[in-house]
Amino acid sequence: MTLSPLSQEARSQVDDPSSLVMRFGADEPLMMDAGIALAPWQIAYQTYGTLNAEKSNAVLICHALTGDQHAANDNPVTGKPGWWRTMVGPGLPVDTNRFFVICANVIGGCMGSTGPASIDPASGQPYALDFPVVTIRDMVRAQAALVDKLGIETLFCVIGGSMGGMQVLQWAASYPARVFSALPIATAARHSAQNIAFHEVGRQAVMADPDWRGGRYLLEGTRPSKGLAVARMGAHITYLSEMALHRKFGRNFQDRSAPTFSFDADFQIESYLRYQGISFVERFDANSYLYMTRAMDYFDLAAEQGGSLARAFKGTATRFCVISFTSDWLFPTSDSRAIVHALNAAAASVAFVEVESDKGHDAFLLDEPEMFAAARGFIDAAARVRGIA
Repeated sequence: MTLSPLSQEARSQVDDPSSLVMRFGADEPLMMDAGIALAPWQIAYQTYGTLNAEKSNAVLICHALTGDQHAANDNPVTGKPGWWRTMVGPGLPVDTNRFFVICANVIGGCMGSTGPASIDPASGQPYALDFPVVTIRDMVRAQAALVDKLGIETLFCVIGGSMGGMQVLQWAASYPARVFSALPIATAARHSAQNIAFHEVGRQAVMADPDWRGGRYLLEGTRPSKGLAVARMGAHITYLSEMALHRKFGRNFQDRSAPTFSFDADFQIESYLRYQGISFVERFDANSYLYMTRAMDYFDLAAEQGGSLARAFKGTATRFCVISFTSDWLFPTSDSRAIVHALNAAAASVAFVEVESDKGHDAFLLDEPEMFAAARGFIDAAARVRGIA
């Protein structure tokens, strides 16, 4: 298969990305939950703003399932604006005039951090499924190593939505003394059975594609484009609400006034989902999709503490603000309330905001004034306590 210029650019980002990269040698292994000492390895990241003299104004942004380090700059593969341009930038809630913002591509990703598409130095070929299975805690360990290398002892705030919110919670549990404040959005302390089921359908779609070749498609010059596109289509439905789908598409036909009595994309929603699938395949690695979804499936913060979520936050001095959305059925408000109850039980400082929105799970990436106001208020209050101008 001949790769399009866009997908060729995506491939070029795997080992030599258009961003900053922190490299760790053979003597600096990343100890992973799978029992593997990964070395050498690297983590790709972007920074925005300036670190102050006290190194007290660093904010870590954690991205979601198919995100990357390009939160507030144009994406080098798609050319589109960064995925959180609504939240991060001058004068925005995460104000880059005040804060030094770091956003890293997670381990297992495909935009410059070591993952299944990276070259295995032992074989000289892409890792593929020889790459160890990744957990949320592995992602956070890698980020902590990056923060260490940057000479930052304590993060002013760790922020993220969805899978990024899972990382925020893991940061607060694993490194409480290093997190002054935490803002987990549209997330949960563990993945539900329903969400694991959705992920499994997506993984099976990828693996059922003949071009997946047991994960060795890069070596064999193929791509499981159809399977990955179907996986993305299915997942994208879960990011929206029925209200949002009806408002945007309803039962409207796509470029026609009547049904064709065929299996063409008669409806606008069908055309939209096909576009989402095709565009996603151009920028994302199929094996990374398997690894990222598995990492979310394995996440269960209470399980690490004998089933007690409150115990994960025992004695924490971190200030929390938990945000959920009324129409998010992928990570419903009940998941956020469980986090808040555990934080209350641990006597932590916590605020909770449920944002009225009909945009579904993806609301955290969109223009939501109530979310922006809550985030800004929390961050500004924490900055005053921290002594950040």
